[in-house]
Amino acid sequence: MIKISLERLVELKKNFNGKKIAVIGDLMLDCYFWGSVNRISPEAPVPIVELESEFYRLGGAANVALNILTLGGIPLPIGVIGEDRHGKIFTNLLEENQISKEGIFVDTDRSTTAKVRIIANNQQLLRVDREQKKDISKDLELKILSYLKNNLNDIDAIILEDYNKGVLSQNVIKEVIKFANQNKIITSVDPKENNFFEYKHSFLFKPNKKETENAVGFKINNDEDLQKAGNILKNKLECKYLLITLGEQGSAIFYDDNKFIKVPTKARKVADVSGAGDTVIATATLALAAHADIFEASYLANLAGGLACEQVGVVPIKLDQLFQEASLRF
Repeated sequence: MIKISLERLVELKKNFNGKKIAVIGDLMLDCYFWGSVNRISPEAPVPIVELESEFYRLGGAANVALNILTLGGIPLPIGVIGEDRHGKIFTNLLEENQISKEGIFVDTDRSTTAKVRIIANNQQLLRVDREQKKDISKDLELKILSYLKNNLNDIDAIILEDYNKGVLSQNVIKEVIKFANQNKIITSVDPKENNFFEYKHSFLFKPNKKETENAVGFKINNDEDLQKAGNILKNKLECKYLLITLGEQGSAIFYDDNKFIKVPTKARKVADVSGAGDTVIATATLALAAHADIFEASYLANLAGGLACEQVGVVPIKLDQLFQEASLRF
């Protein structure tokens, strides 16, 4: 059981404020079209949605950046969008939230990654994805790496947020982690399957249970399986810490000499798991930048992920909300 005193929580909350976190990865726009269905189309056996409203939210790596902001930090998102309508909406959302757009590069040959959800009568009927998954160009790789290096003094930690949309190419991954380690900057990784084992020598590597099972080639049915899988990943990736999220079972931290402990989750009414992983990596990284140890960071990240699951849709967690939850046991 991880225990944090009330005095320590107060200290950590204060330290969260103003920490600058670079978020490098696949930026997305989440689009929601709400309406009602009263009839079936005469053209095909599909419902006709009478559109009533639409709204947009920052998604993917941009949602991680938004979580950094609402938790008191200063996000520096770095990635690529297209020269299109979705890209304009995306940059407008950054401006509305007073998030820097200096690290956002436009590629005229790509579309902005957009996830369009059509919802009627309180039910999602369809999702339409607009995206390109090829790796970004060498020119864009250089722009991303140059921007990162030019902002060295403004960065307390770096998050690599991978959704397999092409921004985190093998070269970008290698160069970012190399640069961070040379300058003693924390790197946290939220991986996907394509480049899973390219993230060697990161400070914190955070896969979920399914991603871990796919990487090691066997199911995790008990603590023995969990320890075996965690040891394989940690030894192969040579990361400082490994944090495997386990859904309703909480998470597991692997640290020195293949030791691990489990962090149980609080019993909650789960409304929606969307965005919980973004919240976990944002909270853990910000906590580490605020001088929390890995156990404190994992504890707070676990609480934040649970709070995110209680919300419908992708909703960032706020600083006061998180620390109020952490203080409830006192």
